[in-house]
Amino acid sequence: MARIMVIEDEDNIALALDYLLSRDGHDHSRMASGAGAVQAIREQRPDLVLLDVMLPEVSGYQIVQEMRADPDLAETRVLMMTARGSVVERRKGLALGADGFIAKPFELSELRAEMARLLAPPC
Repeated sequence: MARIMVIEDEDNIALALDYLLSRDGHDHSRMASGAGAVQAIREQRPDLVLLDVMLPEVSGYQIVQEMRADPDLAETRVLMMTARGSVVERRKGLALGADGFIAKPFELSELRAEMARLLAPPC
C-alpha cells in the first residue's frame, strides 16, 4: 500500500482522512501545520501528500512550490484540498505543481478516485 502524508489543520477532516486511510490499508502520518512540512516530506518520502491550502504558518501553495523546486521531491504526488474550491484556486494550485485538486467537503468516493489516479503507475 501507499505511504501518504496528510497536512491538514482541521481535526475533523484529519480524523475522517485517518479513518479512510486506515480502512484502505495505507501507511499514513499527519501534520497540523505547514511549518516544517517540506522537511518532513523529505524525511518520510511519502508516495502522496494530501495538502490543505489554508494552513497555519506556511500555506499549502508555498509547500507545493518548495517541493517542485527540490529535485528530490519533484516527483512526489500532491493532492491539494481547499474549502474554497474556486476555479482561480484550482488554477493556482495546478500552476504551482499540484497533481490534483479537490474541494472540501469532498465525497469519500471522489477522494478515493483521485488518490487512485495519482498513485497509479505511469503508463
